[in-house]
Formats: sequence, C-alpha cells, structure tokens
Amino acid sequence: MTDQRAVRQLRHDPADRPLITIWEVTRACALVCRHCRADAQTRAHPRQLTTEQGRALLADIAGFGTPYPIVVLTGGDPFERPDLAELVSYGTSLGLHVALSPSVTPRLTPDVLADLRAAGAVAMSLSLDGAAAATHDSFRGVPGVFDDTLRAARWVKEAGFRLQVNTTVTEANVAELPDVLRTVIGLDASLWSVFFLVPTGRGTALTPLSAPGVEDVLHWMHDVSDLIAVKATEAPHYRRVAIQRARGDHVELGELYQRLTAATASLRLGRTEQLRRPRPPIDVNSGRGFAFIDHLGDVYPSGFLPQRCGNVTEQGFRELYRTDPLLRSLRDPSAFHGKCGTCEFREVCGGSRSHAYAVTGDVLGSDPTCVYVAAS
Repeated sequence: MTDQRAVRQLRHDPADRPLITIWEVTRACALVCRHCRADAQTRAHPRQLTTEQGRALLADIAGFGTPYPIVVLTGGDPFERPDLAELVSYGTSLGLHVALSPSVTPRLTPDVLADLRAAGAVAMSLSLDGAAAATHDSFRGVPGVFDDTLRAARWVKEAGFRLQVNTTVTEANVAELPDVLRTVIGLDASLWSVFFLVPTGRGTALTPLSAPGVEDVLHWMHDVSDLIAVKATEAPHYRRVAIQRARGDHVELGELYQRLTAATASLRLGRTEQLRRPRPPIDVNSGRGFAFIDHLGDVYPSGFLPQRCGNVTEQGFRELYRTDPLLRSLRDPSAFHGKCGTCEFREVCGGSRSHAYAVTGDVLGSDPTCVYVAAS
C-alpha cells in the first residue's frame, strides 16, 4: 500500500516531533490578499512574541534533537519584523534548518536577502497565484505585485536561496495552472507547492475547486512531477493518487484534467533528456508531523485549522505537540468519521483536516474535497 517509491515515510515517529513547524512571526503585512487565512493587518499586534520569546521558542524546537524540525518563518510578512535576521541567526546557530515565506513588498530587497542568507536561512518561498498580472495582482490586492514577484524570484536565486513557489488554486484561476507551471520552471524553482483553497479567513469569499476538480488537478500534478518537484498543500489525497498511479489503477478523470493536460503537452517537446524522477509526496498531515504557531504563540495543527491547542508562553511547544488531546487525535485516522475513517488509504492520507473542519465543523470528519470511496 505505502510503496516507498510512491510515498515517502518519515524516518522518525511523527507523534514525537514534527517534520515541519511553521511560525507566524507577525501578522503585519502591507498586502491585502483575498485568500489570506490570517486576515493580516497593517501593524504588528502589540502582544506578538518578543525577540526573547522567539529565541526561547526556537531553543524549545531545537530541544527535539536530531532530526531537527524544519522551521518556516512566515506571516503576515516576516520581513515586517526588524529582528528577523537575529531570529534566523539564532535558530541556525542551534542547528535548525530555517526557511522564510515573505510577502513581495518594498521590504524585500537584495540587501535584505543577502543579510538573511548570511544569517543562515537556506530556502525561501514566494507566491504566484496567476499566470498574468491581472490574476495575481487581484489576489494580492496591490497592483504591480506580479512583476515585482518575478523580479524578487531572481533576487532570491541570486542570493543563494532555494526557491519555492506557492500557488493557491481556486475555481477562478485553475485554468491558468499550465502557464503558471511554465513560469515556475522558468524561474528555476526547486519546488512548486499548490495550495488548495481552504474556505477560512478572507478565503471564505472565494470559490474552492469541487472535489472532482481537485481530483483532476492532483492527477495532472502527478503527470507534471517529472518536470518539477510538486507538493499538494491541504490535499493529502495526493498521496493516494501517487499510490494508485504506481499500482496502475484505472481512474476516471474529467474534462478539467483533459484541458490541463492538453495545455501542458508542449512543455515536453525536446525535454526527454531533461525529465526528472518524480519526487514522491511525504506522509505528513495536520498535527501529524506538522504544526503551526501563530504570532501570539498559540499552537494549531495547521494555519488553516483554527483549533487552538495551547500557547508556547504557558506550556512548552514540545510538550504541547506531544501531549495535546487534539493533536493526538489527529494521529489516529481509525477514529476519523465517515469515509475517511474507513478508507483503505487512511493511514497514508487521512484527508485534509482543515477542509473537513471548514466545511463540516468536524475536525475528525470526512474531507469533502476527496472523491474517493473505498470499495465495500
């Protein structure tokens, strides 16, 4: 079932430590993105974690020991924090692998990137939510951000960072994915992460893909994963798709899949020798190998799953991650409700807990974005 060629398994117990910890270092941001899960603000919250509290948090995370969790500093816009380089430097001095996820604003400059690279940050993600300025700038709420993002991506690479490009997909922009892919490949990105819109925060005003639409996109992503490493965010059933494709299962796909495939065909022309071995998805889910800490220190299974598990200033993050009842329940797919609880892929998928909660109000409920029904 979980063929290592199709899905990568964690080398450590996900109940003991996360693979990835996201820390929202601030909620301040100059952009007004239509899909923002955080409803970011123009100014930092007066009670956001201080420099000393941030250093204590990083030390706590390093206390997990090796293999250390990957730490992603996000926001809002992390570049709004004047102590960002200090936090990066301290985290990397502890042995942590630190990545950054900034907004593209005038604060993102070659000099700032050079300082953060010197501080030890190794990877950076930028968002690109459309193939043209009209779409992306509409998402971001500020004109000119599309062109600024393409320029910033070049700066990121020149500064020596690994570049990840994030794309949030909705009904409104799904047709642009092939052209976004072309742009991402042209930017020499190391990873393309496709976020499947969770209707939370400002994102409730947008229309997510239907479950059949998600299925079509996931299979198309699997097809193009030999062109660039891809990641499906808030669509853990991509792992089920990878296993089905590795087994050669027959699947029925829709018109969207056909359109995306036809629009991508030209990318393969003359690239036979350049095709890469697809990067298998890794078995991580909300609360199971993944955790989110907000700007106030509150801990959540995911930034898209607004169920608070505690606060790092009141209880250590390591203790919260290992003992919180909600996080522990998310590590037991046999207790999930509906079809997710009986699915043959529940251990390697588990469904998006964020989608389940946003749509049904049940954090352990079935993922409404998955079309798969296990054979009876």
